Amino acid sequence: MRSEPVSRSGRPAAEHFVARLDETPLQAVDAVDTTSAPRSMWAEAGRSLVRNPVFLISAALIVFILFVAAFPSLFTSQDPNYGDISSSSKPPSSEHPLGTTRLGYDVLARVIYGTRTSVMVGFLTMILATLIGGILGALAGYVGGFFDSLLSRITDIFFAIPLILGAIVIANRVDSMNVWMVILVLGVFGWTNVARIMRGSVISVKNQDFVTASKALGANPVINLVKHVVPNAIAPVIVTATVNLGVYIVSEATLSFLGVGLPTTSVSWGGDISVAQTALRTQPMMLFYPSLALAITVLSFIMLGDAVRDALDPKARKR
Repeated sequence: MRSEPVSRSGRPAAEHFVARLDETPLQAVDAVDTTSAPRSMWAEAGRSLVRNPVFLISAALIVFILFVAAFPSLFTSQDPNYGDISSSSKPPSSEHPLGTTRLGYDVLARVIYGTRTSVMVGFLTMILATLIGGILGALAGYVGGFFDSLLSRITDIFFAIPLILGAIVIANRVDSMNVWMVILVLGVFGWTNVARIMRGSVISVKNQDFVTASKALGANPVINLVKHVVPNAIAPVIVTATVNLGVYIVSEATLSFLGVGLPTTSVSWGGDISVAQTALRTQPMMLFYPSLALAITVLSFIMLGDAVRDALDPKARKR
């Protein structure tokens, strides 16, 4: 249907086209599908992730890395701790696909079994740091007042200490370092970022209407924090923890490279890189293989964290 309005000056105004009422019934326009349940934030995030090629590639790499760490014997039959001097510095062959080191260790076996050490240290450190930072940040943001100021100052003190430097100082004070000591040291100095993010997220959530309604109904503060506040504030913490996992793997490799991390008896990418630098001119591939494995692993977790962040951030989804 066409209408030709006239402006106040007497000249024809812009034409408007209005659909006929029988062509667009109000029942069809205003109809709302009430049969399907609304999607939650996590459902929307999952739907966004499965369509993100960055997430699919990084997830596939991480699944493969975890499979290698869990079943290293499926990829090599060599013992990574067995060194045969008679096989020193051999080039790649059918018996040793990536060659051997100066002490006769199989390079492929060292790279494969080093995956287990690095992934275990990264995951357990991430869990420890996330628990410490998450609990302290949630309490500081929810309680507020003097308790918030006290925990914030403690967080600032630890935040001012570089992760690697603090770990080196503690490692030099310990008689013998092992996997568990490395995890403990990295976890003690690596929780500050999680605490800050958790605190800010809890502060933004605790003033929401559903939290106020829960308080009005007489909910216990602890139950209110655990049941209502934390589940709605934990999304940015998950993103940070995923990215930090790669940081912890690099930190463990750095400590082992400097000789203050895992002992020489442990199979570690950082230790192998440290040993390989002495033969850089004669056997550069000895340095390349563990470095490549470390780079791919860290890059996979960083890509995964970026993809999860974009999926959980509504503004990123709109962009």
